[in-house]
Order: sequence, then structure tokens, then C-alpha cells
Amino acid sequence: MIDILNSLGIGFSAVTTPENLLFCLIGALLGTLIGVLPGIGPVATIAMLLPISFGLKPLSALIMLAGIYYGAQYGGSTTSILINLPGEASSVATCMDGYKMAQQGRAGVALSIAALGSFFAGCVGTLLIAIFGPSLASFSQRFSSPEYFSLMVLGLISAIVLAHGSVIKAVAMILVGLFLGLIGTDVSTGVARYTFGIPELADGLGFVPLAVGLFGLSEIILNLEKGLERRVLSSKIRGLLPKKKDFKDSWAAVVRGTFLGSILGVLPGGGAVISSFASYTVEKRLAKEPSRFGKGAIEGVAGPESANNAASQTSFIPLLTLGIPSNAVMALMMGAMIIQGIAPGPTVMQEHPQLFWGMVASMWIGNLMLVIINLPLIGIWVKLLKVPYYFLFPAILVFCCIGVYSLNNSAFEVGLTVLFGLLGYLFAKTGCESAPLLLGFVLGPLMEENLRRALLISRGDPIVFLNRPISAALLTASILLLLILIVPTIRKKREEAFQE
Repeated sequence: MIDILNSLGIGFSAVTTPENLLFCLIGALLGTLIGVLPGIGPVATIAMLLPISFGLKPLSALIMLAGIYYGAQYGGSTTSILINLPGEASSVATCMDGYKMAQQGRAGVALSIAALGSFFAGCVGTLLIAIFGPSLASFSQRFSSPEYFSLMVLGLISAIVLAHGSVIKAVAMILVGLFLGLIGTDVSTGVARYTFGIPELADGLGFVPLAVGLFGLSEIILNLEKGLERRVLSSKIRGLLPKKKDFKDSWAAVVRGTFLGSILGVLPGGGAVISSFASYTVEKRLAKEPSRFGKGAIEGVAGPESANNAASQTSFIPLLTLGIPSNAVMALMMGAMIIQGIAPGPTVMQEHPQLFWGMVASMWIGNLMLVIINLPLIGIWVKLLKVPYYFLFPAILVFCCIGVYSLNNSAFEVGLTVLFGLLGYLFAKTGCESAPLLLGFVLGPLMEENLRRALLISRGDPIVFLNRPISAALLTASILLLLILIVPTIRKKREEAFQE
């Protein structure tokens, strides 16, 4: 415990510089803003800001990007409650009861409970990173190439299980991502693979054009097509301070949501979206009067909002300790770390202690900032909701193109961004999620590297993956997941759950 306190002291001293506090505030404000404005989301925003992060110090860049992620969970609740339109996917569950509370004149209470529940969950999630992060990093020191390969296989299969929609489409997207990761020069042999004679592809596809295209440009096209209609609550928001009964009704839901989100955030393929829906389902099942849900039950706001914020914090654990991204946002964070020349994984804590503990400390400060800035600024967020989307999209589009071009001064990469934007739009129209593709793209080269290294050590004997207990356990878990998914009853239940 003393070691953790000393390490946190290092983190707070690193993050409390004026520069890092400023970037923490910028991240929290930007996160809230993109959470409030429906149709943008943290994945698209972080993807668009990756080029800018290249020019910042590593800790400042990661503090800002992390703030955007957990800040979006706060901001998303505002639109869900006030206009019944989730600003972020993880806030969909909040719409069900949050908007009903607003119609009943209890918008202030709903917003306050969402903010306080998110703050509590964020603090607990950050505490879990501080407690379990070092232990998990120490355990991962036992890992060698076979274990890392098996862990990445488990991560990709978990992403398939937790991906929305068709299992076959999720598998196809991961395979596409793995294939795209193969493009470039083979490190071992120096042979160009799938470059089709294009010199710009010799170093492989750029992470930034892929991410900005799939999650930035495609979102713009989809939102313009939808023509989002916003009916902002006309009545003035009063009574921000919850009553004693509101606390009594919601505290248990906050605790349960925090617990659920903390677990689901760590799992590969999990994250804020799955956590918020799981929490809503649990609260409805445990309620004495389930019929209250969908009619303004405060537990339906407190549980999901706590769960999505806890998950957004704990999803950093596998990234910072194992170097494995658990969802699309963490894949982008991993890309940001690689751009900064930092290899995510167990060595981060030893080689960059200020970075690791600075990130942990910034989450506490960021969550406190969010509570302080969110509730007083409700009036400003409401006014921003009235800005038409067709005013926003040209600025976002220009920002994307300038950011991608400035990274390597390459017009070719801007063209790639447009191509991936169109592909992302086609994927969305055909019901294919882009997140598994991004995970496949990020993990593919690492899987290949560890597979080759393991076979080189074992002189080509694949039994090496089964001879090592940790590797064998991870592969067994992967096979069991696949077998469970094949069972018709379970597959049907999974499809019903995602449909609901």
C-alpha cells in the first residue's frame, strides 16, 4: 500500500503542472462537448485528434485523449435526459428513464444523479487501476511470445462475442483488419507484401488515416444522412440538488453499476456501451416494481451512468499493463502511445512510471473537473444542442483532412482517409461494425510477431503453445468461447439481447 501511495505521489506531481492540468481540462471539456452533441462520439473525436497529439508531450497527449473518453460518458447523459437523443452510444440506456424524468419536471435531479454517480464510479475505477495495475503488470512479466499470442487470440474472439449483430460479420471484419495489418514490408525478410507497387504502402497502412476514415468521415456521412432532429426541453431546468429520497433510491444502483462496469470494462471487447445496458437490465430485474422502468425510474439513470463511467476507466487496465486494447477507443489510445514512441504493455510502469501514474492521477482530477464544470454549464450545453449539424460537419471535415496531412505531409494519406471513410459508411449500411476491424488491424502485426518468435524458439513446433500452462489456458478459454457461441440457444439469446 505504501508503494502505491508513493507511486500516486509521483503521478500527482507529474499531472499538477499548469500544462498538464490545462490538457486535462481541455480533454474533459471536449469530451463533454462531443458527448452533448449527438452523432460525433469519442471514437471519432479521438481518431481526429491523433495527428494533433503527435506534437504534444506523451503524458499531456494521453491525459487529453483519456479525458475525452471518460468526459463523453458525462456529456452523453445530458442529451439523453434533455432531448431523448443519446450523444454517445453508452448513453442510450439513460434515455429510457432520463427523458421521462425530464418530462415530469425532474431534469435537474436526473442530471445531478447522473453526474454524481459517474463521479463515484470514475473514482472507484481509477482506484482499481492503482491497486490492480501493478499486480497485473508483475504477473504479465511471466508472459513470453506464446502467452502474448494466445492472449491476443482470446481478445479477438471476445471481441467477436461482444460485437453487435451477426457473428459472421464480426469474424469477417476482424479478418479484414488482420489482412490490412499485413500490408507493408515484412520485417523478417524485407519482402514487400500487398503493396501493389505503391511506394507509400511500403511502411504499411497508417493507423491515423484508417481510424479517422472509419470513425470520423463515415460518422459525418451517416449523420448527414440521418438528419438528426433535436427537440430541446423548453422548460427551465430547476432543482439540481437531489432530495434524500432520490439518494436513497439511487445509491444501490450506483454501487451495482460501478461494480458491473468495472468488470466489463476490463474484458476484451467490453466497454462503456455493454456495461450501461447490462446495468439497466440488472436494475430492472432486481426492482420490486419493474413496470416503473421506462416511466422515469431514477435507478434507470443512476445504474447505467455509473456503469459506463466505471468501464471507461477500467478499460485502461489491459492496455497499460498487458498492451492489449479492450475496445476501439483503447485501440486508438494504443495508436497514440505508439505514435509517441511508447510501447504499451508491462514495461510502461517500469520505463515510464510518470506516464502510468500520471494517467491514473489525471483521471481523479479529470472526474472532479467534470462534476465542477458540468452542472453549472448545463445552460450552455442546452444552447449548443440547438446548433444545426450542417454547420458543424464542414469544420470537422476540414479539421480531419488538415490533421491527417500534417502528420506526414502526405496527400496520399488524405486520399486513404477518404477511401476508409467511404468503406466505413458501407460497413455501417451493411450492418458491419468497424471496431473489430480496428482491433484486428492493431493486434495483427503483434500477433504475427509473437507467433513467429514462438515458433522460432520452438524450432517450428506448434505444441509450444500447449506446453506452457498460461498459453494453454488462454487458448482453452478461446475455444470454449467459440463453442459456446456456436450453441444455437446461446447464439439466439445473444442476438435477442443486442436487439433489445
